[in-house]
Amino acid sequence: MKLKIGTRGSKLALWQAYYVAEKLQQGGVETEIITIDTKGDKKLDVAIAEIGEKGVFTQEIEQQLLDGVIDIAVHSAKDMQSELPKEFELIAFTEREKVHDVLVSHQQVNLADKSREWLIGTSSARRKAMLKHYYPHVNTVEIRGNLQTRFTKMESGLCDAMLLAYAGVHRMNYHDKVVHEFDTEVFIPAVGQGSVAVEVLSAMENDKKSKIKKLVSHEQTEYRLLAERAFLKTLRGGCSIPVFALAKLERDALHLTGGVISLDGQELIKENVYGKADQAEKLGNQLALKILDNGGDVVLEKIKKQMNIC
Repeated sequence: MKLKIGTRGSKLALWQAYYVAEKLQQGGVETEIITIDTKGDKKLDVAIAEIGEKGVFTQEIEQQLLDGVIDIAVHSAKDMQSELPKEFELIAFTEREKVHDVLVSHQQVNLADKSREWLIGTSSARRKAMLKHYYPHVNTVEIRGNLQTRFTKMESGLCDAMLLAYAGVHRMNYHDKVVHEFDTEVFIPAVGQGSVAVEVLSAMENDKKSKIKKLVSHEQTEYRLLAERAFLKTLRGGCSIPVFALAKLERDALHLTGGVISLDGQELIKENVYGKADQAEKLGNQLALKILDNGGDVVLEKIKKQMNIC
């Protein structure tokens, strides 16, 4: 069997694609990597939320799946919209890296120091809102592009530091730039952060799907992401909306924390649910309903109006 793997062309995206390819090759599957530009890669002068709510980093890749140019698509799980078009499905999630956010810089940065005005680079609505909530004296600036480009922008003076996912920093070997690690109990990450997702056409033969899943997917990570993505889907949140969730698994017990935060950081609604891992999606739905019942519906409506999202 040979599989053509579609991916974005950045170094980090290619790392992810080759990571999946290696797992497939170890199971006797021949692979070929095909790079595809997405609108999220082309439009670097505007915020992600202004490009469009759905498929910012996936739409063009999914079109190549439909056209038969590629057999599977590899994405950062956190970039996947909450509900896929019926033609597609996610069949595998790789073992999750550490999920926390980190501050990276070429200088020492202490966000708790209010004696100077820190300027932090990020393109994430969630991270901007979290910073406003926990560090209201800190300012942010939009920073886009691949990781290497963003580091160049930071070092040229665009910002003092950048707020990023540890997973990408780790995979690109920028450990020496980490100046602060955020606690996931407080700074809860995006849904799916730290894992790589494999997307295919729903019509793909079941034996192919099964083989890919067996070779690539990590069972414990899959339970966690099923819960988080069910939460996101019920909230009807997308990857541009400041919604957050993190599932933790201990043996067969799953603990899911999640919520939503207003764009100005003033309103943060967070809840928890517990249950069995094999009830992951049910737990995600339960948590979303708790958030909505606790005022999350009002916060989400306000966010969507402010971001001009239907």
